[in-house]
Amino acid sequence: MKLNELKPAPGANRSRKRVGRGNASGKGGTCGRGHKGQKSRSGSSIPAWFEGGQMPLVRRLPKRGPRRTAHKRVEYDIINVETLNLFEDAAVVSLEALREAGLIKRKNALVKILGDGELEKQLKVQAHRFSKSAIEKIESKGGTTEVLEMRANTGNAA
Repeated sequence: MKLNELKPAPGANRSRKRVGRGNASGKGGTCGRGHKGQKSRSGSSIPAWFEGGQMPLVRRLPKRGPRRTAHKRVEYDIINVETLNLFEDAAVVSLEALREAGLIKRKNALVKILGDGELEKQLKVQAHRFSKSAIEKIESKGGTTEVLEMRANTGNAA
């Protein structure tokens, strides 16, 4: 089969309905719009959210909870302690090392280490945030944690 031999399935393409071509066509006179009313007039367009004058749903629902705070949210790339086992013993786990290992995808990512899983090696870990359980697990193996300062140019503030 070639591209020039392709055809739509039978019945897939229908010709458009031609209205206003006399009463014999079945779509003459009012052209299928019924009699009078807003939708029979030319230029009539009712927005999808219009509810016929009834109080709209958006205005019926109460305003609750925090609003307009998305720009203040700080997003971290999450790495669990168990994942750090792929580094060699006594290694320095910096942001560059995490990026080379493919654990950080974003360019200016903020990194948080969480304590899920078990750590088997002594590491010096550098990140922007640590959970309490992650600090306990890293230090119990003789490793150290170093908290990096947040960069102002990423748009993420502490």
